[in-house]
Amino acid sequence: MSLFDVATFGSLFVTLFVIMDPPGTIPIFLALTSGRAARTQRRMAWQAAAVALGVITAFGLFGHQILDYLHVSIPALQVSGGLLLLLIALDLLTGKIEEPTQTKDVNVALVPLGTPLLAGPGAIVAVILAVQGAHGAGQEVAVWTAIVAMHGVMWVTMRYSLIVIRLIKEGGVVLVTRLSGLLLSAIAVQLVADGVTAFVRGAA
Repeated sequence: MSLFDVATFGSLFVTLFVIMDPPGTIPIFLALTSGRAARTQRRMAWQAAAVALGVITAFGLFGHQILDYLHVSIPALQVSGGLLLLLIALDLLTGKIEEPTQTKDVNVALVPLGTPLLAGPGAIVAVILAVQGAHGAGQEVAVWTAIVAMHGVMWVTMRYSLIVIRLIKEGGVVLVTRLSGLLLSAIAVQLVADGVTAFVRGAA
């Protein structure tokens, strides 16, 4: 029996890549970390990736038990995550996220970057299903390798997106902030819509 299932690795890695969307995370990361020292921004990049990996790992190992114990359904997780992202998106669109009281004393690497942006409902559900569907050591190793590899990609993407800040200057950061707010609001609305649709189908 193979000790590493390439097909399982590729399937989950691609799924997480599409859901977590490293290129799409760049403008949001830049918007949420603008105005901070470069050293702080670099620290936030690995903190966000580490937090997301921790959350994903916890749900991969104990996801069903956690949700069952709390009597929380997957659609409820989607709607709540979407609403939280929508609040952040509104702050980005209105410029409130740039105020010192909103950013300087709050570690955005934990919320909303680490979760629910990176370790969001979509990624959590994908990992829970992948872990459940893994049979044998080869597939299990492939699943967890894909999870770790994807978070490595997320860290590299955020870490080197700081170069963009130096190129676009302050005016560019403001523009990116507004655009990322629009992008994040669309993601949030889609999450809520998916959750409501799942609720309706479950009740039908």
